[in-house]
Amino acid sequence: MTQRYAERKNISETASNSGSIVKALKLMSLRPVRARRPSHGTLRYVAVALAAFMLLGGAACNPNRGSGTGSGAIQLRGAGSTFIAPLMQKWTSEFNKTNPGVRADYQSTGSGAAIQGVQERTIDFGGSDAPMTDEALIKSPDILHIPVVLGAVVISYNLPQMSEPLRFSPDVLADIFLGNITRWDDARIRADNPNVSLPATEIGVVHRSDGSGTTDIFTDYLSKVSPQWKAQVGRGTSVKWATGVGGKGNEGVTGVITQTPNTIGYVEAIYAKQRNLPIALIKNRAGNFVLPSPESVANAAIGALPDTPEDLRVSVTDSNGAEAYPIAGYTYVLAYRNQSDSLKGKALVDFLWWAIHNGIPYSRALEYTPLPDEMVRRAEAKINSISAGGRSLRQ
Repeated sequence: MTQRYAERKNISETASNSGSIVKALKLMSLRPVRARRPSHGTLRYVAVALAAFMLLGGAACNPNRGSGTGSGAIQLRGAGSTFIAPLMQKWTSEFNKTNPGVRADYQSTGSGAAIQGVQERTIDFGGSDAPMTDEALIKSPDILHIPVVLGAVVISYNLPQMSEPLRFSPDVLADIFLGNITRWDDARIRADNPNVSLPATEIGVVHRSDGSGTTDIFTDYLSKVSPQWKAQVGRGTSVKWATGVGGKGNEGVTGVITQTPNTIGYVEAIYAKQRNLPIALIKNRAGNFVLPSPESVANAAIGALPDTPEDLRVSVTDSNGAEAYPIAGYTYVLAYRNQSDSLKGKALVDFLWWAIHNGIPYSRALEYTPLPDEMVRRAEAKINSISAGGRSLRQ
């Protein structure tokens, strides 16, 4: 073996066996540069060194390389509901750990933004607590509603002197948000809370300022229990509020309540619990004052199963179960039945299937309510119907 061949062999082995570009380049720098025409052997040597550099350098500069695109991990972009944002962000993080070829992420933008983003195809999937309207679906008939979890909209407040949770009847709650009841020591609030010393102060109402599925669930409930609310305000992701101040997202409403004494508002349960805010008991249709919990929310969903249509857009507010919490709802993933990109479509299908099965422990840990078994079966059917080029992506 000649000295020159041995040097080339050492460089090649250093690059391939240790994966160290630096070592290879150091060995290359040991040879003096001579001002003469390179031989064929030298040209081959340079070609080998450059190939090793490009191969190893490409791997070093692209740590996210994975299956699917050939140039990196498949990017799966989701956005929407702030109601489910804590859980969705946990789900995407855990899913990514076991699926290195996919990078799923979720941005908390509100349910209204989710519907718009899916319709305009600026995101791959949307999270919405508010089902799309019939009018919206006429324009986008290929969009599926896939329920992934249930959650409670809770009534929270800032009354530092209160040591026990307050109770609210449906008509009292509606009149507070209508501006008909303006003081904490109002006789009707005292009737719901006979053993509580309520302050003689004005009530500060806090509501959402953005398009919100949380608002849709809350106003759906108030429309069912208050004729005045239904006639004057109605149901929607955005409504004309009779009184109060707005906060953006569940985070914004929680922040206003936390910082402002004597206020009351509605948020998804996890936001109130993260801020250690009190949560009220709400009187349900059976006449029982009920705290929100995974069990009481599940009871509400089970009571609504017989009325659930084929497209799965259903309201579970004001359910008739004896232990049902009355202000609850599904969060849906909005996605196209026919996917234009088979690789992204397959990643989305895998993520959704993972969420409603493997994601259950994370739902419970964050105090969301997993789907009832019957709704899991119906959600599975929707996921199975997602296709690309006429072929199911669940294969």
